[in-house]
This record gives sequence, C-alpha cells and structure tokens, in this order.
Amino acid sequence: MKTIGLLGGMSWESTVGYYQAINKGVKESLGGLHSAKIAMYSVDFSQIEKLQHSGDWEGTAEILIGAAKNVQAAGADVLLICTNTMHKVAPQIESAIDIPLLHIADATAEVLVEKGIKTVGLLGTAFTMEQDFYKGRLTNNYGLTVHTPVEADREIIHNVIYKELCLGEVNPSSKIEYLRIIEDLVNQGAEAVILGCTEIGLLVNQTDTDITLLDTTYIHAKKAVEYAI
Repeated sequence: MKTIGLLGGMSWESTVGYYQAINKGVKESLGGLHSAKIAMYSVDFSQIEKLQHSGDWEGTAEILIGAAKNVQAAGADVLLICTNTMHKVAPQIESAIDIPLLHIADATAEVLVEKGIKTVGLLGTAFTMEQDFYKGRLTNNYGLTVHTPVEADREIIHNVIYKELCLGEVNPSSKIEYLRIIEDLVNQGAEAVILGCTEIGLLVNQTDTDITLLDTTYIHAKKAVEYAI
C-alpha cells in the first residue's frame, strides 16, 4: 500500500472528512484491520485565510510548498491538497515536489465524464467560483460547461463557508439558502452541482435533494484510495 500525503487544515473541519473517508475506503477495499498509510501536514488556516483575502497567493504558495516538502520527506507517495480553493497554487506546489499531485478538479471531472454529464453547477468560495484556475480546468481539459450562481448568491455561499462552516457552525437557515441556490443552478441548465468547497458537505448532502451533488471531499478521497491500493 502506498502512503497518501495530505495538506490539511484548510479548514481542519473538512480535513477530518478526508481522514475518515480515506481510512473507510481502505478498510472497505482490503477488509480486516486495514487502515490507510497517511502522512499529513496541517497548517494554521488563519494565516492562509488572511493571505487569500489580501490577494497574496504567492505567500500561500510559499507556505504550502514548505508543507508539501515536509509531507514528501515523511514518506508520502502522492499528495492531496485538502481544499478546492488552494488548488489555485497547485502548479507551484507540483513543480516543487517529486511525487505526483492528485488534482481535485480532475478527480471530480472524471466522475462527471463517467456519468455523461456535460453541464454542471459549481459552488465554492468566491475564488473558486469567480477565478479560472478551477472552472477553466473543467472546461478546457474536459469540455464541461460550468454555471455559477449570480453575484449576490456567490456572496452568500462564500460568507457561509468562511463565517460558519470553517468554524464548525451548521445553520438550518444557511442550508435553505444553499438548496435554493442549487435549484437555481439547475434552472440554468445544470445537470448536477459540484460542492466545490470541502466544507460544503458539512451543510448539504445528497439526502437533502434529488439533484445530483458531487462532494469533492469524498471524490478526492476515493481517488487517493484507488491510487494507494
């Protein structure tokens, strides 16, 4: 079994989901007392968040490159960045290490292609919804059409992530808003909706709606398990 490297803590609330999903996946695949071999570096998210909102992406890259090198030195055979947003600096991280990086957008796109879905809605931080590092990869590499919410709804999605979910707060009123926005994306033509922030699955999941939801945390974790075994 290969060792899975995790860059976590962005936020730790969703990194818990990665740890559980990866270990459950290994146990389901191999049985018995098997669990995953994991090397993880968990950063202080407060520092990362301040750099994000000040636009200092090179500053975030510097922190995560150092963390990634530590994960590699700990014996990891592959690296996962346990957050959608910080894939903005995935190219810098990937070029600084000698082990492969499993990109969360690729793992998600592969599921969409397998399902025959061509038009998809995307929820995430404002950075993920509005910038091209994520949407562009889905469109350019996989031919997907990506819809995002209107500006006011993007602000709602973003604020709930940073002011509630990253703090471990799950509010019923926010769930109602998210489900409304998901419905709006379907009305725009989306055949499914990507939960493109690893915290969103703490708030809404497939039991809440008949609309196909893609939880990127569990898709990414499943890809890591497949690689490891």
